[in-house]
Amino acid sequence: MDKLKAFASFVAVATRGSLSAAARAEGVAPALIGRRIDALEAHLGVKLLVRTTRRISLTHEGSAFLEDCQRLLADVAHAEASVSAGGVRAAGHLRITAPAGFGRRHVAPLLPQFHAAHPEVTLSLSLSDRVLDLAAEGFDCAVRVGDFPDSSLVSIRLADNRRLCVATPEYLQRRGTPQHPGELAAHACLALSSEAAQTRGWAFRVPASGGGTGGGSGGGEIVHFKPAGPLDCSDGQVLHDWCLAGHGIAWRSTWEVAADIAAGRLVEVLAAYAAPPNGIYAVFLQRKHLPLRLRLWIDFLKHNYAQPGFFGQAA
Repeated sequence: MDKLKAFASFVAVATRGSLSAAARAEGVAPALIGRRIDALEAHLGVKLLVRTTRRISLTHEGSAFLEDCQRLLADVAHAEASVSAGGVRAAGHLRITAPAGFGRRHVAPLLPQFHAAHPEVTLSLSLSDRVLDLAAEGFDCAVRVGDFPDSSLVSIRLADNRRLCVATPEYLQRRGTPQHPGELAAHACLALSSEAAQTRGWAFRVPASGGGTGGGSGGGEIVHFKPAGPLDCSDGQVLHDWCLAGHGIAWRSTWEVAADIAAGRLVEVLAAYAAPPNGIYAVFLQRKHLPLRLRLWIDFLKHNYAQPGFFGQAA
């Protein structure tokens, strides 16, 4: 038995949640991963994993052994890297997933830059508006936009993301500019027809007392408006295109419309009632023993997203 391979396979199965996900990450057949785990358990004389047709879970001994294996594999990788010609260098493969629209604009253009800086790292990017299971589907990192729900995953906030009400100058000249969220009922609102993150509607901060003008940084109650209009769509890019064509008011993210606002193609309305920002996150399976390539990728994203005007420039 190759102990290091067996340890690596055990860690992959434990962190990714299935034999098939671990096998995909390593590029081997699931049966080979299963044989390695069986041999390791036989060698140790203990059961590390409880395997059923539906799920895999760690035994008490497996949980204790997992951390030791992760530390051992990290030490081996560091030892190998420290004697290479260039010292410690990032290497290996990263599998990344991101929402389709955001990923096309603000993740995909960064991958070639990252690879140029770290040529021994190869990268795969999967764009999907479906929230993918990182462990089951073998991803190292996800970039996610919006309020991050409680989960067993680890997240790092990369940047703030505001939602804005926007329309073309021509639309506002034709239909008037709303001065209060309540006036949206008289407008053509371009809404998503199905998206779990917006089931409560568009969010605004409205003064609890009813006085004043909202104030983006002040107090007030967060209220949700259920938009209605002659057009809706499940695809955010289509709503963006409709808005640019002057068909109505849309509630879109800063990363999507900042360049249009800067160029005068769109105008923000109801800015005084803007709700607090949510976030753009890097999400991964565990905080301990992150591979160097993943740490560098997360730092690379955070550095780029922090640049002034990044989302406005990357149209």
